[in-house]
Amino acid sequence: MDERGAWRLALPLAVAQILFFLAPLLILAATSFATDENLVAFSHQAWADVVADGFNLRATWNTLRLGGLTVIATVVLAVPLALLHLAAGPGLKKVILLAAVLPLLTSVVVRTFSWIAILGREGVINNVLVGTGITAGPVPLLQTEHGLILALTQIEMPLMLLPLIASMGRIDPALLDASAALGASLFRTLRKVVLPMALPGLLAGATLVFASAATAFISQSVIGGGRLAYLPYLVWQQAMVVFNWPLAAALALTLMVSVIIVVLALSALGRKIADA
Repeated sequence: MDERGAWRLALPLAVAQILFFLAPLLILAATSFATDENLVAFSHQAWADVVADGFNLRATWNTLRLGGLTVIATVVLAVPLALLHLAAGPGLKKVILLAAVLPLLTSVVVRTFSWIAILGREGVINNVLVGTGITAGPVPLLQTEHGLILALTQIEMPLMLLPLIASMGRIDPALLDASAALGASLFRTLRKVVLPMALPGLLAGATLVFASAATAFISQSVIGGGRLAYLPYLVWQQAMVVFNWPLAAALALTLMVSVIIVVLALSALGRKIADA
């Protein structure tokens, strides 16, 4: 196929990208420099509010920190599960895969609202804590960052576990046998052989979890509530409650650019490790 024919095949996708991604993005950028939603006059006030307002800067930092903490929590839980899948027999592997995929078949809205029953003052966690005498009374978990991270860890776990399982599944068992034959302990084999070879899957999972957790509007607004300031909630608040469309557009672009920078940094780290 000649070059002209290849361009013809790519043209529908290019048109779709321009219509459904690039054009709305340009409108969003133009709105962020407007004085109102009608784009009658242009102003830098919205971006000045984003940059100069300490509340908006804290919200940006809190959003990035939430994504990072969720990545750490999912890594802590997903790595042992992936190692268990690596060492398990065929039957147990199917069970672990089913448990990993099953949450994806349930709406994130349903999973988020179910965490209200788990994290509430009369929820499962508080009933266990009070019933076992660990705490004298219910512990506040709803509308707290640690409660939100706990919920997001379960919600985003498949995005970390599945790439890890796929990455570890490509490890040649002969390498593990050779490491054991050379006298390496199980921990040394894990540290020197398994984890370095599973690092691409770990970085891929970290990218997916970070991007999803940082932009998880439903979970942040339902579990975090209005007491926690994150960019997705602020975008909704400015657009639908305050009707400050320029500021909402500027905050939305700030969220997008911040997440893209972290994702690109993780991708660059993955390429650097792959070339090393």
